[in-house]
Amino acid sequence: MVYSVIAVAAALCCLLVAYSAAKLLFKDSWVLGWLRGMFGLALLGLAVLFAFVALDIFSYRQIQKEHMVATLSFEKVKDALFNVTVADEEGNEQKYQIAGDQWQLDARIIKWTGIVANWGVKPGYRLDRLSGRYYSLEQERNADRTVYSFHESRYGVDVWRWLREGRDALPIVDAVYGSATYLPMADGALFEVSLSGTGLVTRPMNDSAREAVGTWR
Repeated sequence: MVYSVIAVAAALCCLLVAYSAAKLLFKDSWVLGWLRGMFGLALLGLAVLFAFVALDIFSYRQIQKEHMVATLSFEKVKDALFNVTVADEEGNEQKYQIAGDQWQLDARIIKWTGIVANWGVKPGYRLDRLSGRYYSLEQERNADRTVYSFHESRYGVDVWRWLREGRDALPIVDAVYGSATYLPMADGALFEVSLSGTGLVTRPMNDSAREAVGTWR
């Protein structure tokens, strides 16, 4: 909810700046028209930036408490190659093919500190990528690697990266990376990934997954 409000606020800024730019660009008086035009175009550029910031922020969801963010089911194609179905908390499914023996799911997390956290604003998250790796060091160095990104920030407008790079200038917010521990892939295995304010937690959900984890450990 909080991140939707922030996104709406950014979108409103976009509309306000675009309106101001339009007034300057289409005003009848030609006195200082060129300067108005340049300033108006600059405002239009700023409006476009606000629009992409709003889109990027809107992709984040608030963490109320530990809850399921994804389930992953695996189907073996051949040795070190699996079809993976990822379903998010709303039931939307995406299918991937992962090379390797283990899998990992990563998320971007925005944490609030100080007075903002005291106001009750919860961290936000966005699932970031799914990757695989091999047990063998030789395969890890030479075999095909697969990494899939769930979200791409458009035209380089990446709020999370900006916050991470500017963390010293913005002490009230921290952009961190959350990763589930690498776990083995197995035919028929089903895993659930939950997220809390501290990061991602993965749990095996059926016998195939529990057997794979037990054998791996």
